[in-house]
Amino acid sequence: MPYLVTGTNEYGCINQDRSSPTLALRLAQKLLRDGYMDVRVCTPRGRVLKSDELDELTPQDKPRKETYMAKGEQRGNREAKKPKKEKAKVIAAAPSRKEVASQSGFGPAKKK
Repeated sequence: MPYLVTGTNEYGCINQDRSSPTLALRLAQKLLRDGYMDVRVCTPRGRVLKSDELDELTPQDKPRKETYMAKGEQRGNREAKKPKKEKAKVIAAAPSRKEVASQSGFGPAKKK
């Protein structure tokens, strides 16, 4: 939720929102330096701070810091894949014994 910063000068009123309390505080201080009157900051909780109360932005008004991770450190929320079954290696130079046993008869013998 944004922090709303308002200020008034001889030309009119300005309303701008900022995402963090430090950015809102910087903007409010800049408006005061530029000659704006009635500078206020409205917090996401609805607390309105006047120009003399700006230093009272307490830690409870500040949002939690978001942690950013490098792309390589990010973890997805998918389940881990199951490992594949290992296949027995087939060596072409040594035929399997099953084939040798079935070829020994070369089919049924015919009686005449």
